[in-house]
Amino acid sequence: MSTAIRTAALAAVLALAIAPSAQAHRSWLAPSATVLSGAEPWVTVDGAVSNTLFYPDHVAMRLDGVTVVGPDGAPVQIQNGSTGKYRSTFDIQLTAPGTYKIASASDGMNASYKIGTETKRWRGSAADAATAIPKEATEVQMSSNARRVETFVTSGAPNTTALKVTGKGLELEPISHPNDLVASETARFKLLSDGKPAADVEVEVVMGGVRYRAKGPDFKVKTGPDGVFEIKWPEPGMYWIEASVRGKDASGMNRNTGYAATFEVLPD
Repeated sequence: MSTAIRTAALAAVLALAIAPSAQAHRSWLAPSATVLSGAEPWVTVDGAVSNTLFYPDHVAMRLDGVTVVGPDGAPVQIQNGSTGKYRSTFDIQLTAPGTYKIASASDGMNASYKIGTETKRWRGSAADAATAIPKEATEVQMSSNARRVETFVTSGAPNTTALKVTGKGLELEPISHPNDLVASETARFKLLSDGKPAADVEVEVVMGGVRYRAKGPDFKVKTGPDGVFEIKWPEPGMYWIEASVRGKDASGMNRNTGYAATFEVLPD
């Protein structure tokens, strides 16, 4: 084995030993550009779940949950969708000027129960939960899991119509426009849980595109009582943020919600 190969192997082992958090699977949407101009430009978006941000190395994101909201608030059709082993990709034609919100949302249920002495597990949609568990089941435990992954692109002048939240699950209400972020300015956002401020929630901020460098900026901020948090961008680049909230709903069932988004931060 050559010295170079031995050195690379040792470095990989050390990286795994000292930085396990870098190996966490992260869901992301990454547009080919976030700010565009010209008549009806196109943008290509990659979607994946990976260990390294914006480098597909684990599994592709499914496209059946992807939606696009246009500058007028109406849905926009994705085009040329394709799912491979490690990533999905699709195109969007920006036929109208303004800001588009691209999202992948999922909302499912998990359950465990017993039939006699045998423990069984089920996973599916909330709509199927009522009929999925046999009536004779005992020790039924259920939890719901909702997650949104978003990114934003703008053609020409930005607007805010597409940024309206749904009031369901964990969502981001931008105060700073998501396509007007520069490294010299502090951005402000509001985190909402079912339309209400999500207070005292940690938001992880990670710079992507660091496959060929030791480590990029990676830090956490916390929301205030009003759900507002601020991010001071350390440098230009593509960033990924994530937050999660665990609790119980009105019926006492465990409920887990998560949110992630990709932003491009430009030089000042």
